[in-house]
Amino acid sequence: MAAIARPRLNAIAGPILGEFLLAMSVAMGGLWLASQTSDAAAGAFGLGTQVLETLFAIFRVLAIGLGVVVTQMLGGGLQAQVRRTSLLALGAGTWAGLLTMAIVLLGDAAILEALNAPDEVQPLAGAFLMLLAPTLLLDAYNMSMSAILRAHLHVRASLMVMVCMHSTHLALAVPLMLGLGPWEGLGLYGYPVAMAVSRLLALFLHLWLWRRRMNLRPTLRDWWAVPLPVLAPVLRIGLPGAAVEVAYRIGFMVSLAAAARLGVAALATQSYTLQVLKYVALVSIAIGWACEIMVGRLVGAGELTSADRLVRKGVRNGLLASGGLALMVAIGAPWLMRAFTRDPAIIAAATTLLWLSLLLETGRVFNLVLNGALRATGDATYPAASGMGSMLLVLGLGSYFMGRWFGLPGIWIAYAADEWVRGLLLLWRWHGRGWLAHARETQRRVRG
Repeated sequence: MAAIARPRLNAIAGPILGEFLLAMSVAMGGLWLASQTSDAAAGAFGLGTQVLETLFAIFRVLAIGLGVVVTQMLGGGLQAQVRRTSLLALGAGTWAGLLTMAIVLLGDAAILEALNAPDEVQPLAGAFLMLLAPTLLLDAYNMSMSAILRAHLHVRASLMVMVCMHSTHLALAVPLMLGLGPWEGLGLYGYPVAMAVSRLLALFLHLWLWRRRMNLRPTLRDWWAVPLPVLAPVLRIGLPGAAVEVAYRIGFMVSLAAAARLGVAALATQSYTLQVLKYVALVSIAIGWACEIMVGRLVGAGELTSADRLVRKGVRNGLLASGGLALMVAIGAPWLMRAFTRDPAIIAAATTLLWLSLLLETGRVFNLVLNGALRATGDATYPAASGMGSMLLVLGLGSYFMGRWFGLPGIWIAYAADEWVRGLLLLWRWHGRGWLAHARETQRRVRG
């Protein structure tokens, strides 16, 4: 209980930050390797990874729900229930992985048509998706098993698995894509082959850590069984989060279309700026996940005052870290952008956007920290219901009209306004103690 009463937020957030940084860097490396093959290969890589990112929403339903429910049960000391819920990650992962595989294998042509894939990209992207399909099953297992490890506070062990997985992926991708000696390599298709090997390695490492750290030894039945009474609380937490992600993606796609109307230079500027901001947001994402893990444990243990203090600390740390990092990026924008382009007009436009991103990133802190904290208390519906309207109206329609009137700066203002509207609604919910009734109901359910 001492560890629950005095949670070390930064000790948890640090390894999580490392995980996200590794994943993002490998994706960037894969894009660069694909670009060395051809522009069409780079385009196919981009389309394929976007499809995977969309389908990962199904896995996040499980990972989010499993992580929150397990942390609550651990806080309540319910080891038998923790074991049953943890093993659900395997059975549910099997069916979720098979579902996404079927979507890719049977619907690849329809997916590429919906994405308006150019004619020269379609054959490459179709084969690329076919090879990526088996990795979806492995990712379904790994995402959920990693969430279980983090819920048990084995964040360093989870990070080590990710280091091994991503290092193996990148180390194999280089020779498989670019060739070795006289062998010319597989080109674009070397990436999914390396990915499958790295995901298999991660699965074996997760199983080893489950046995060693948590004494979880899955049986054959655990790989396909999905007990509905165990699944229900996981879905109750995970499904609202998935609805939020769908709404966000709709709004964001509208903003991409609004930028595309402004021309190739504007689209390139937006792409480069968003790529830089992904790294800025990592700190807030890591703090938000760490808060979610610890708040779930504190709520399960009945330490609601400690949970409140932890969340306030998380918001403060996030504002200081993300705000400071966004300021540094804005100051260094004229030099950072030269890594992507030498066009002075694009560099100037991106610099303006990165200064506006000070508003965007500070508003994002409230969403990333408070959303996970509210979900961990059991208050999962309010963050989804309060945010979806803003995502569709402020982010979606707002970026469309603001883009027509003010160009890219207008779209960025819409981004920032959406983050602040949703963030202030979540802040009001937390400070207004609207989550307390849900936290107490979670305690009763855990103890019952």
